[in-house]
Amino acid sequence: MRRHHRWTWTLLGVVLVVAVAVVALWPVYVRPRTDIPAPADAILVLGGAHDGREQLGLRLAREGYAPRVLFSDPYENSGLVNRICHGGYSFEVTCFDPSPRTTRGEGRELARLARADNWRRVIVVTFTPHISRARYILEKCWDGELLFTDPEPDLSVLRWGYDYVYQSVGYIKAFFEDC
Repeated sequence: MRRHHRWTWTLLGVVLVVAVAVVALWPVYVRPRTDIPAPADAILVLGGAHDGREQLGLRLAREGYAPRVLFSDPYENSGLVNRICHGGYSFEVTCFDPSPRTTRGEGRELARLARADNWRRVIVVTFTPHISRARYILEKCWDGELLFTDPEPDLSVLRWGYDYVYQSVGYIKAFFEDC
């Protein structure tokens, strides 16, 4: 009987910790601060799942928000990104392989290009659970204005759970790294 009570209390403790984490991190991962797009020097589309971010970056450029779109291309071979990188557009499209192949590498490339061309504002496109961590990392790399937006993908509960853990571990790693 004593063992049963200990197991029950342990289980309740775990459920409580998970519930508190979900509620506390809700505004970080599920409802992060996004920005209304405004005229910018460039649009940066971060690498990751092909969840509509590429199309959103191109649409924002077509709507005149920026004269160029930068696509992070950390993929070994992505047909979608290859088509985008070699397509003909009325605006500039630049594709780059970040080093390292992480948000940190994307931030380094953003800083290099922004400093070379004297940019002041960049629109960053990524997916919802990544926005807060990407903002934290990119702000370490470049002190210009960053406006974040996302394609608002429809994620499953399992995917949200995975991203809570993945993004949290990424935050801890980023805390100990500079740009």
